[in-house]
Amino acid sequence: MHKGSIAGTLGVAAAVCVVCSVFVSTAAVMLKPLQEENKRLDMRKNILIAAGLFGEDSKKSDINELFKQIDSKVVDLDTGQYVDDVDPDKFDERKAAKDPKQSDKLDAKQDIAGIKRRSKLRIVYFKRDGDKLQRVILPVYGKGLWSTMYGFIALDADLNTVKSFGFYDQKETPGLGGEIDNPTWKKGWVDKIAFNDQGEPVITVIKGRVDKSSPQASHQIDGLTGATITCKGVAKLVQFWLGEEGYGPLLKRLKTGDDNG
Repeated sequence: MHKGSIAGTLGVAAAVCVVCSVFVSTAAVMLKPLQEENKRLDMRKNILIAAGLFGEDSKKSDINELFKQIDSKVVDLDTGQYVDDVDPDKFDERKAAKDPKQSDKLDAKQDIAGIKRRSKLRIVYFKRDGDKLQRVILPVYGKGLWSTMYGFIALDADLNTVKSFGFYDQKETPGLGGEIDNPTWKKGWVDKIAFNDQGEPVITVIKGRVDKSSPQASHQIDGLTGATITCKGVAKLVQFWLGEEGYGPLLKRLKTGDDNG
């Protein structure tokens, strides 16, 4: 085979491709545990932020130690009861939501968050001082304009006042819908009231600015300019997860003082 022949060139190219494929595959396998660990740490970090336990001075090396202050529970959404035979560290919520055996299909009236199916079980996180509940952190998600937005909303011990809200995974338009990650906008959720006197989730994102003199101001969040669909998606997903199809049964049980499952 001549050096400059087409067959020789193709042979060299094929050999390079094989070597590169082996290298990339080996690297992917070797790096997977590290990637999974980083993913786990990032999730824990977002939970700690929602719990008010991870601040600007906190370090990545602090995450696992700080997370010992968090109590993780798997909850049956239909009953609001804890499911003790499912390990929160091993339960994959996104996978469960796609499995017909582990999830329920939502009809159009139920599915205001645009998620189509809802896992029967969800992981909920609690911050406690001894036996006293201080904060409950609820994972939420739903459709925006371009993406499914995943985040956490944290309620105070009264299970009515929002103490933190934010997304850890979203792909909305930068500078428009992507402003849901703006710290200033997220601060607008703090101390808002999630439910009305009848226990119905009424917190919402309005178009424009909240009129602070309005009787509804305590339930309203400023809208984002040019991000109407994203804002509607945020409002709907929060109302869904705080409602009967979401964590409603759990929150009702907790409000009665029953925190034993």
